[in-house]
Amino acid sequence: MTNLAPSRVAPIAITMGDACGIGPEIIARLYRGGLARGCFVVGDVDVMRRAAAWTGEMLSVARIDEPASVFDVPANCMAVLQAEGLTDGLATLPVGRIDARAGAAAARCIEQAVSLAMRGEVAAIVTAPIHKEALAAAGVGFPGHTEMLQALAASPGQPVLPVRMMLANAELRVVLVTIHQSLRQAIEGVTFDAVLETLRIAHRAAAGWGMTTPRIAVAGLNPHAGEGGLFGDEELRIIGPAVAAARAEGIDARGPFAPDTVFMRARHAPEHPGEFDIVIAMTHDHGLIPVKYLGVEHGVNVTLGLPFVRTSPDHGTAFDKAGTGNADPSSMAAALAMARRLVQAAAG
Repeated sequence: MTNLAPSRVAPIAITMGDACGIGPEIIARLYRGGLARGCFVVGDVDVMRRAAAWTGEMLSVARIDEPASVFDVPANCMAVLQAEGLTDGLATLPVGRIDARAGAAAARCIEQAVSLAMRGEVAAIVTAPIHKEALAAAGVGFPGHTEMLQALAASPGQPVLPVRMMLANAELRVVLVTIHQSLRQAIEGVTFDAVLETLRIAHRAAAGWGMTTPRIAVAGLNPHAGEGGLFGDEELRIIGPAVAAARAEGIDARGPFAPDTVFMRARHAPEHPGEFDIVIAMTHDHGLIPVKYLGVEHGVNVTLGLPFVRTSPDHGTAFDKAGTGNADPSSMAAALAMARRLVQAAAG
């Protein structure tokens, strides 16, 4: 994706991710490629220096005290805002392993980045991968980024904001009704209200990108979208009525369609312009497998419904590659480029 000029008004914060995974390395490689101008890392200075050394020679790391100072840092120098409350010795942790200390540090970096975003000190947050088991080992009560960001963005005493996960690349955009749950729990989570709320969030988000009337396809839950109730009736009882309610609100929602074909119909390719702009999928794997099959290196995770822009690469910590300096930064670069585009679109 094209690297756009950074904003002088508010920089972009990049969270370090799990110190034992590839997050610090792929961030360092963004700086080496000149893609992270106007950005700073919320993380640990020593961890980022270790990552810089792994990825090659001659990449300086500068500690900054506030986000605005990033614009005073020389080009191709990584600016790091030392996150508050991090444990000592993170740069000595062995890579490629689950460690509660790394999980706690990753969570603290996210918390501080959200605080900066809520105060308007950053234009967007791009999050490097975290490890869910490391979070759990640290006692962090969230299964992933989406749920944590949702809770952190809530005003004191107010209910959490309804948010949804979208995975996107140049060919396909998929928004999920349910995310990090067991399949049994996810099926129970497919309710009329959940489907309708997902349609509303997707429609509002797309309008913010300049799509005034996005075409939204809704995938069914059951094989063949239930085949008229033969293979399950959720489409008749829940999903179809939610689509009808969304259409009554002026949302261009259609379906439910058979989930084994709707993604092909929506895919935008040079030889095949897609029929739809967004696909709503009921469960995590239903929606993410098609996008990731098109290439993990191109995918971007976007959290819809937050009061700030948040993106991330669509892969995990890749412990097997950590410490080699050879991890592919393409998805991280795509996440940063997407964040810049969404910030510019929101600014009009």
